[in-house]
Amino acid sequence: MNIEKLSKRLETVTSFIHKGMRIADIGSDHAYLPCYSINKGIASFAIAGEVVEGPYQSALHQVASSGLTDRIHVRKGDGLEVIDPNEVDCIIIAGMGGTLISDILERGKEKLEGVKRLILQPNIGTENVRKWLYDHEWQLVDEQLVEEDGKFYEVLVADVGDPAIPYKELKKELLLGPFLLRNKNEAFFKKWKMELNQWKRILNELDKAEDKDKTNARRAEITEKIEIVKEVLE
Repeated sequence: MNIEKLSKRLETVTSFIHKGMRIADIGSDHAYLPCYSINKGIASFAIAGEVVEGPYQSALHQVASSGLTDRIHVRKGDGLEVIDPNEVDCIIIAGMGGTLISDILERGKEKLEGVKRLILQPNIGTENVRKWLYDHEWQLVDEQLVEEDGKFYEVLVADVGDPAIPYKELKKELLLGPFLLRNKNEAFFKKWKMELNQWKRILNELDKAEDKDKTNARRAEITEKIEIVKEVLE
């Protein structure tokens, strides 16, 4: 992967940036995504945010060597600390856990002023991200499921709007994704069969636990998810 050729996962993420948008890539790592987006004429300006010193230095180096320092600002800081209100139209957070993504958005809520679009790609815990969007007046407008190197990635796209619009059966669609459910492709079935097997293994482990009372809530939660997914797969 480099600034000319992104991974399939990140290419899917950039496909949802409207031409001319000012973007912030949070947890930018080597700043490949901002460099690619500017080079391809997709974004007009970018901020690459990184909290860890090593990746921050890598991003600085990448942007400088690409000759893009006038159009990409590399900033060190935690989450949305690196942007000001009304500075960007679109925020991208890709390649983290869903709980962390939700936490970054929650802590940086006041920085979302002026932002029109969120493009979020959690590695796990996508349900948490959908729930955060639903609770905070962000309307899910698209979802893509990408399979790459044997892993599955869900890309969520949300605009400011009515969060209830895409949902008909909330609990089921927060878990599986309203758009992904309507367009059940091969990757969808593969992903959820794998998840189902994983949950069954966890239930087995919980059944062996000494203190059953302590694991009751977790067992109930997993059992409910298994029922939802089994019904959809059948």
